[in-house]
Amino acid sequence: MVRARGANVAAGPTLAVVAREAGVSVPTASKVVNGREDVAPETRRRVTEALDRLGYVRRPRFAGAPALVDLVLHSLDSSRSGAVLSGVEAAAYEAGLEVVVSAAPARGRDARPEQGWLDKLAARGSAGVLFHPAELSAAQYAWLDHHRIPYVLIDPVCEPPAGVVSVGAANWQGGVSATGHLLELGHERIGVIAGQRCTMAGEARPAGYRSALASAGVRYRAEYVRHTDAGEAGARLRTHELLDLPEPPTALFACSDRMALGVYAALAEREVRVPQEMSVVGFDDLPEARWTAPALTTVRQPLAEMAATALRLLVRMTHGERPEGTRTELSTRLVRRASTAPPPAVRPAAHGPVTAQRPTV
Repeated sequence: MVRARGANVAAGPTLAVVAREAGVSVPTASKVVNGREDVAPETRRRVTEALDRLGYVRRPRFAGAPALVDLVLHSLDSSRSGAVLSGVEAAAYEAGLEVVVSAAPARGRDARPEQGWLDKLAARGSAGVLFHPAELSAAQYAWLDHHRIPYVLIDPVCEPPAGVVSVGAANWQGGVSATGHLLELGHERIGVIAGQRCTMAGEARPAGYRSALASAGVRYRAEYVRHTDAGEAGARLRTHELLDLPEPPTALFACSDRMALGVYAALAEREVRVPQEMSVVGFDDLPEARWTAPALTTVRQPLAEMAATALRLLVRMTHGERPEGTRTELSTRLVRRASTAPPPAVRPAAHGPVTAQRPTV
């Protein structure tokens, strides 16, 4: 079951304040408030005394109601968010959980958390929180840790702090697959439109591209790699830059499907045909990849599976378990459609399969 954000919170101290007063986590305080039995007697006593001392008003709750988890999205109207929500909802149903979906009002790495929103999250008595796309500020991480609220990041934008649990995709291997496919078709002049530097995808996907070129014995050309944000407009501009080179690429690897749409727009403006004159590969396999003309060859990032995996990890964490590793990566795979073909006058067998070795760090 998915509930909308915005339920009224009772006046008075929040559950987070009670948890701090009793020296316990917010989920533990929530268990006491909701009459759960899996709480030690001494812990229950401290929480109960804190509730009475602070005058906490217990919200009415239906008997047998399932535990809550929060899913915090930056947007509720994108196909990426839809895939994440689908995966979380399916896994939550299996686990007997209820999901509260909200859009985070504070965005960006430098954003400050809005205390009212964070307190509402705690006051709901959620067992834990999932974030997508995960781009939290240092203050937000500190708030979650201070209140002992378990949380998992889905597809984090930047490398999370040490000890933070996250679920993502095999970005490097996806870059290898995309580039290897173009190499096998006979392309050697392969351009890349990548995400911003210092982001996980913006670094790992071009790194896979470079490894695939090296394994195939194809020269790396720095002028063929352009970075921008994840939107269509930036990709469109970078595509025009690549087309203006003295020797432009014959194929482009756009490191997201949204970027690929910007590539398509630029190629249409220059009357460059896909795939006859320019092959294009994307990354994500969003529904838009199937709707474009021609349908986009892309690397499938399993967003729904990533979200379901994050929910299962969160459930384990609410039970006091700790994952063996903080980073879980799900495999990617190439989905061949109609946007790629051999370059003019080049046979498909110019290169064999690419088996790039991931660099050791």
